[in-house]
Amino acid sequence: MSQLSDALLRFHQENPRNLPWRKDPSPYHVWVSEIMLQQTRVETVKGYFERFMACLPDVAALARSNEDLCLKLWEGLGYYSRVRNLRKAAMEIVKKHRGEIPCEVSDLKRLPGIGEYTAAAIASIAFHAKEVAVDGNLVRIYARLFARPLDPGSPKDRRLVALGFAEQMDIDPAIFNETLMDIGQLQCLPNGKPLCSTCPLRGFCIAHQREEEQKYPLAKKKTKRKTEDRTILILTKDDRVYLEKRPEKGLLSSLYQPMNLLGRWKEEGIRDYLEKKGYVLGSFENLGGAKHIFSHVEWHMTGWKIEVLASPKDALFVTQYEKETEYSVPSAFNAFLG
Repeated sequence: MSQLSDALLRFHQENPRNLPWRKDPSPYHVWVSEIMLQQTRVETVKGYFERFMACLPDVAALARSNEDLCLKLWEGLGYYSRVRNLRKAAMEIVKKHRGEIPCEVSDLKRLPGIGEYTAAAIASIAFHAKEVAVDGNLVRIYARLFARPLDPGSPKDRRLVALGFAEQMDIDPAIFNETLMDIGQLQCLPNGKPLCSTCPLRGFCIAHQREEEQKYPLAKKKTKRKTEDRTILILTKDDRVYLEKRPEKGLLSSLYQPMNLLGRWKEEGIRDYLEKKGYVLGSFENLGGAKHIFSHVEWHMTGWKIEVLASPKDALFVTQYEKETEYSVPSAFNAFLG
């Protein structure tokens, strides 16, 4: 126990990471950073975290904020339900916990968007509770350490990893968890050959001793994505561009987008469609194609830039500055909106 914990402690002391949320690991900073880091690279998150904190520095500010602001601050990170749940959880913390983020895992898990892993991460890093924050990284490390064919998606195997690492925890839980997270991100890599020569756990690792690192854990089963053809209409009027709000539920819910139509539309069909909606049209320009991949669907898009001479009164046309500062537009449309 003490040997593994000591190895983690030495590695932590000798390899400090300059991450903005670690400078002041308050419960709020830990919570927001952990939500941002879900399915997102650390380097990408740094700038978003600092911008988010500059605008919404505490739970009360987040609870008071409106959804459009939160979505704008999150723009480009994807998986927008994460920030919606952040805001909902902040409102619940203010209402039920007097604005203080709870320290107990059971209470944390009752908040929107906080599951087993995030609750354990907040409790261990912010409150130093003896909890193990088990994600795919920790399952991979444990599977290799003990040469176990574990399934990262199995709740049973994750519980086994949590119990196993808890037995090895003989230092500050914050240091224990953060160091294992770092090793999973920087040494014990999921794809390709892991960097065992710089890993502090190589002397304990059975898979490394057997030269079987890439055998563990079990390979994740790939699910086939469905594909959709989309026609993206960039409507411009007096140096402004048309935006519309997506539905409140479903993919990219409540974000703003250019008008887009399911399927591949030709100019004649597009012109007829828009004229029936009350648009008077000028020039058409084919912007070519682009592709955007979501977790379960892949969009194959064709873009058209269309000059609008007159439009319905309720049509929303915004300036470039307004688009960049007020309206959250998914990166899926960057190929056409710029």
